[in-house]
Amino acid sequence: MSAASAIIPVIASTAVAATPLIYAALGETVVEKAGMLNLGIEGMMLVGAVAGFAATLATGSATIGFIAAAAAGVLMSLIFGFLTLGLQANQVATGLALTLFGIGLSAFAGSRLAGTPIEGLKGLHIPGLSSLPVLGPLLFNYDIMVYLSLLLFAALYWFLTKSHAGLKMRSVGESPAVAHAIGLPVIRIRYLAVMFGGATAGIAGAYLSIVQTPMWVEGMTSGKGWIALALVVFGTWKPLRVVCGAYLFGGVTVLQLYAQGFGLGVPSELLSMLPYLATIVVLVVICRDPQTILLNQPVSLGRNFHPDA
Repeated sequence: MSAASAIIPVIASTAVAATPLIYAALGETVVEKAGMLNLGIEGMMLVGAVAGFAATLATGSATIGFIAAAAAGVLMSLIFGFLTLGLQANQVATGLALTLFGIGLSAFAGSRLAGTPIEGLKGLHIPGLSSLPVLGPLLFNYDIMVYLSLLLFAALYWFLTKSHAGLKMRSVGESPAVAHAIGLPVIRIRYLAVMFGGATAGIAGAYLSIVQTPMWVEGMTSGKGWIALALVVFGTWKPLRVVCGAYLFGGVTVLQLYAQGFGLGVPSELLSMLPYLATIVVLVVICRDPQTILLNQPVSLGRNFHPDA
């Protein structure tokens, strides 16, 4: 076996493993850029996973499944938005409650779906490119959602750094009071950011149940929502760093699976801990230099604002 034939499957698996993290983490980046801290990603991903799976199973269309998952994520995010933006509830407590609610709701909704397989998404075959040696399987053999995740990154990078609307949203995250004083609709902007984060979290969950598995398994996110939250801090609220971090953690996940397959004399439980251990280590290293985080962290992150206050 050549080195290329051994490495290519690892790289391809890394791209697939990183894709749900990219969707969830980029969505949360937008949410936090608007000054909102939604810790409910795990719950929104689970609800998106079961909604997307159920819609795909009923219609036979993965496209409809992802649309349903995005809609479910938006509905979950509106609960968070209503409580924190409308009723001024604490964002941290509300996000944690949303995760617990999502875990319970998804388990209840998916109780009769567990173990039922679906067709799922297949990798695209691009004539003339997919058959290229090395580059074909390395770049041109993924499902459409992998390529759309990169397109989402490019669009968000432009939105946050080049667009007038992105500048308005960032100003809301820095100082909502000043943004309101100059006439910006702070609550509306924050609602839209929260809804966007909910949609991407739902899509991330659906990717697990429609593509990676593909079937519904209770609790199938296995903490990926929390890793997505950590990736936002790891990437210091910059989309490019967030995506790089997602591929890093996707690689760690894949390596521990390959290590188990190779029969290394290491307990499987210890190998399964690697992605989460890597998350803790990276966050500890970053937090040793607070200036690295404070330099890009939105000033009003997690702080409620009401125009009448």
